[in-house]
Amino acid sequence: MFLIFAVAFAGIIYAQQEGPAISWKTTVHDFGTFKEEAGIQTATFEFVNTGNAPLYLTNVKASCGCTTPEWSKEPIQPGGKGYVKAAYNPANRPGKFNKSITVTTNETTQPTSVLYIKGEVIPKEQQVN
Repeated sequence: MFLIFAVAFAGIIYAQQEGPAISWKTTVHDFGTFKEEAGIQTATFEFVNTGNAPLYLTNVKASCGCTTPEWSKEPIQPGGKGYVKAAYNPANRPGKFNKSITVTTNETTQPTSVLYIKGEVIPKEQQVN
């Protein structure tokens, strides 16, 4: 009975390792509080392909026009590292924000990941004329 269970368990573990697999270092970046005049803020999300086949990022899309993504365009080999950068433009956007970046890959078990950036923008001081 134990032998049957051990063989079945080994088969499950082996099946989970087939194909590409993305493993994020973190999926949330908090910029904290910063001034609007500080300009564009950038966060870099790093990942590793923990699978046994090349990983492709097929689409990366931000939730709004205030966030511009950049990402690894080349295939990430097993054990290799890649990144997604998110640049947030605070111009004319005072207050708290929480934005998302949706990453689509060729991973078969979970092809979509969602990354988040958040923070609070302190508005520019208004000039009195």
